[in-house]
Amino acid sequence: MTVVPPRRTRCARALPVTVCAAAMVLAACGTSHPPPPGTPVVTMSNLTNSSDFISYIINIDAIELTRTDGTVVTPLAIPLTADLAQLNTMTELVEAPAVPEGTYTSALVALDWSATQLVWYNIDGETLSAAPVNLSNAALTTASVIVTFDPTHPLVITHNQSVRLQVEFDLLASNQLTSTTTPRYAQVQPFVVVTPEPVDATVMRLRGLYVTNQDVTSGFYMNSRPFYALSTALGSVIVNTNAQTYFNINGTVYTGSAGLTTIAQQQQNSPLAVYGTLDNLSGVTPTFNATEVYFGISQESQLAYYLTGTVTARSADTITLRGAYLLTPGGVTAYIDSIPVILGNSTAVYQDGSATPGLTIADISVGQHLTVTGQPITDSSSNLTRIDATLGFVRLQSTTLWGTQNADATLDLARLGSFAPAALNFAGTGISGHDATPSAYAVDTSAVPPGPVTSTGELLQMQGLVTPFGAAPPDFAAHALTPGPNSLQTLVVEWINGGSTAPFTNISTAGLVVNLADANLGTLHEIRTGPATLDLKTLPASPLITSTGADQNHLQLAVGSTTLTNGISVYNNATGFANAVAADFKGSNKIFRLVAYGQYDSATNTFVAARIHVALHE
Repeated sequence: MTVVPPRRTRCARALPVTVCAAAMVLAACGTSHPPPPGTPVVTMSNLTNSSDFISYIINIDAIELTRTDGTVVTPLAIPLTADLAQLNTMTELVEAPAVPEGTYTSALVALDWSATQLVWYNIDGETLSAAPVNLSNAALTTASVIVTFDPTHPLVITHNQSVRLQVEFDLLASNQLTSTTTPRYAQVQPFVVVTPEPVDATVMRLRGLYVTNQDVTSGFYMNSRPFYALSTALGSVIVNTNAQTYFNINGTVYTGSAGLTTIAQQQQNSPLAVYGTLDNLSGVTPTFNATEVYFGISQESQLAYYLTGTVTARSADTITLRGAYLLTPGGVTAYIDSIPVILGNSTAVYQDGSATPGLTIADISVGQHLTVTGQPITDSSSNLTRIDATLGFVRLQSTTLWGTQNADATLDLARLGSFAPAALNFAGTGISGHDATPSAYAVDTSAVPPGPVTSTGELLQMQGLVTPFGAAPPDFAAHALTPGPNSLQTLVVEWINGGSTAPFTNISTAGLVVNLADANLGTLHEIRTGPATLDLKTLPASPLITSTGADQNHLQLAVGSTTLTNGISVYNNATGFANAVAADFKGSNKIFRLVAYGQYDSATNTFVAARIHVALHE
């Protein structure tokens, strides 16, 4: 699988720092007179809440779009480094470039593993690395994935209007871990879905550079610079704020208008990241509603290292950070499986999204997800050995917990952050003699809004913060609770021996039914609810996998592989998808994996999913 990243038409639409809001024009796109532009607002994610992958760092070399008249434009022509595993829980607003108006029928996504030494899995709550390879176990270099849009739902770029274009990297449908013992390989058959998407309530991160607040009533302009790129600007966005918007500006916390006033006084082209939702796409410049804004050194700095991960142990003022994503001052991104971090009385502590006063390093305990910044300490061989955050800061972030409810309302802990209890050292977490006990983990749910009544033996997902170190019980303060069956569940089936040419006993607009008696069926055939699994073979019958009952405005039904002429074909209706799947299994095509994201209904033995991906063997 090789590809030379294309270099075709690119129409930039970034705001120069001195330009006023109305002065956005189409950059030169050749000597002819191209159609006037519109704006594809490119977002990327794979919102699965999956912990299968803890780090998957690759380069996205380019994205191409092909118009009905054969014109090819390249809205993304600058390679970006991204950790695709981070997209399991957060959508990234990547760019908002100008593209000539017209109807686009397909996309090409160019991917590059040549600098990827290892990808990191999460196996039963513990990390494990593997080398990405092709089907011949040769090291991966580059690959191009063609995605064909639904013929009834192409990407339509309209003059002076924006439209959302969603790119999803389905890691579960793309990768197979060949062994849990060395040598370990992740065989890759990339499965990417690209489709026009409506604006919804999806929470996104928008990173970039501050430009100006000129002509924006309660907000500002910024140029997008996604992930952790240090150059280029990939289109301008208007960011709206309100009285509740949280600001952390160079380490000082503000709320509402005070933050907006302060940010207007900052230097242009300074880095920032905002969290919120897409708003209005009716104009050429999209708008974004921000709930949180992180500016300057609160986001990144040319003088410090930034790491985001989970605290798995603490001894005095030293914490162990695991599953950490590293950003260096030079823009280098890397995964660090485990590293000590030294705290001190001068380490500033903040809680993301909340102007909570008086936080100290005492608030940092085992299981907490956080971002920390500090100075690197290396050994004589220049290997990074620990981080000195005594003059840095820590941002406490919402942490996800999974556990089964006990009769006394405590939890039998299954996961805290990305890790199983066996990977966590709870020594010192509680007052004398009351350290956190994984089998009886005490959770304060007083801040959880009223919701479904839970019962003994029920699997629960919670979001919140770990109790300050040495202060438990309770061990955790939850602000959100979801019964396991109400969370996003994953159905995954794998075939071996090169796949199967007849994997389904039923293919219709009603849905798909997997043939569980297929001789080529692998050992992976289950429904996942967080860390819990349900074997399909234990059900009364193979369940119907259907989009009936799912949100019809967000259907994302895809089938294909990189070796097909049309690559991966996306459908936004059940009829087109069923016809395509049926046609694909009337010849030599074989299935690799089936992945669906939705909810299982045990009463009807159906798995209702808005996203169903049928990955064929290359």
